Amino acid sequence: MDDSLILEVADFEHDVLTGIYSEETGRPQPLRFTIKVRMKPLRRYDPETSLDHSKNYMDLKFAASEALAEGVHFKLIEAVADHVCETLFVQDKRIEAVTVKIVKLAIAEADEKIGITLHRERRG
Repeated sequence: MDDSLILEVADFEHDVLTGIYSEETGRPQPLRFTIKVRMKPLRRYDPETSLDHSKNYMDLKFAASEALAEGVHFKLIEAVADHVCETLFVQDKRIEAVTVKIVKLAIAEADEKIGITLHRERRG
C-alpha cells in the first residue's frame, strides 16, 4: 500500500441552514464538523520543507463555513457534506479523498452524536 498523508480539522462548529430543524425554525442549526483530507505525501519531510508542500488547515475550515453560500437551505445534511468535499477537490488537485463527519448538535437530547459521515474519492 502507498503512503498517505491525512490532514484533519476536528470538532469545528458552524451554523448552517439544513434539515427539518431549519425548515421549521427558519434558523440555521449548529453543526460540528470533522474533516479529513487524504493527500499523497512527499517521500520525506525535513525541517526545510516549505509550507506549499502541504495543505493549509484553514482551507478545511473555509470549506465548512464561508464556502457554504449564506442563506442557502441544504435540505439534506448529506448535501452539506457533499458541498464541503467538492469545495476541497476544486481548491487543490493534490487532494485524493475527503471524509466529512457532521454531528447535528441541535437535536441531541442525551449528549448522543447524531449525524452522518460522507467519504468521497477524487474521480478521474
